[in-house]
Amino acid sequence: MNRLQGLSLFANVGIAETYLSDCGIDIVVANEIDPARSKFYQHLYPETDVITGDIANEEVFAQILESSRRQQVDFVIATPPCQGMSLAGKRDPHDERNQLIFYAIKMIQELKPKYVLLENVPQLLKTEIHVREQTLMIPEYIHQELEHDYNFAEQSLVSAMDYEVPQMRRRNIFLLSRKDLSYVWQMPAPKPQINLRKALYHLPSVDPMLREGMDETLRLFPDFYDKKEQAEAISKYHHPPVHAKKHVIAMMHTPTGETAFHNPVYYPKKDNGDRVNGHYNTYRRFEWDKPARTITQNNGVISSLCCVHPGKCIGRDADGVRIFSDARCLTIYELLIVFSLPTDWNIPEWAEDRLVRQVIGEGIPPMLVKNLALELAHGYQLTHNTENRAHQQ
Repeated sequence: MNRLQGLSLFANVGIAETYLSDCGIDIVVANEIDPARSKFYQHLYPETDVITGDIANEEVFAQILESSRRQQVDFVIATPPCQGMSLAGKRDPHDERNQLIFYAIKMIQELKPKYVLLENVPQLLKTEIHVREQTLMIPEYIHQELEHDYNFAEQSLVSAMDYEVPQMRRRNIFLLSRKDLSYVWQMPAPKPQINLRKALYHLPSVDPMLREGMDETLRLFPDFYDKKEQAEAISKYHHPPVHAKKHVIAMMHTPTGETAFHNPVYYPKKDNGDRVNGHYNTYRRFEWDKPARTITQNNGVISSLCCVHPGKCIGRDADGVRIFSDARCLTIYELLIVFSLPTDWNIPEWAEDRLVRQVIGEGIPPMLVKNLALELAHGYQLTHNTENRAHQQ
């Protein structure tokens, strides 16, 4: 099999790369600005040359370029930070992080790899970038800089749930193929969707740990330790998240797929009892019969965008109001499943829960990337073999 040598820019901890080696792509160089994430990446991929630093720094850029040239990189995956344009962020068109696409494009122009995957949130299509005293929409800029050398796939907007990921996460992905190649990389056909009932329903229930302490936790959840033991027998990462009691009480009274804002009594409240005002998708449970909504970096916070376990009705309280189990955010083990990561993902022992949750929430579901890479591998190998036979004749 003719393998591709890859470069990963804005690499996070290498979530997108999880299955690439199985598809004939070896990531040999990676760049990440955050030292902790670089350390995490190196733990997962000890053979990769991981370059830590800001790609906007000339010395760092030169180091990435030199290593990539030396290792004959012919595939680039670039996932510039999206906080400046994400619906979950402030959506500031002047956010400096929106300009980082410039360095990805410059690297591609220097290396001229055979294939490129550029990924970001759908809002990229409506975001401006300032280059050489021009103000352009980012897609216009990308095409302007690369369309002379590259063919673009016909489709760019995709949803992870169409590619074996139990999550709705929508992304904009440009697939580029160098024009001197016979094969043009296109999006694969969608696959059947996986809902949360299939993905998570079989797992043992987990009660949250209350921020107010273990005494309060056991008053509300007398079986806390038994359930914790059963869950952690599955995985040490299927352990209880920690939440404030008032949030847990609200979610115990919130049905599957609903937000606590709809509760007539147990709605989100401030410490003085006043109703909290918030987005209609916060304090919301997932639905069993649909893929999860997009997982964000704040996936451990009940008041963040939809991130609470679907729950199961387990009875009624003294007032006859239905009570639901798992009044908490997903455990890290459940996040691995919903993000299509291996359940035995090699998380370093030193990585704290908060970091693990953040890097997952900012990653690309690797099964989505795998489907794209398999499409490339099939077409690339087929074309390569055909050209070889033609040359031999």
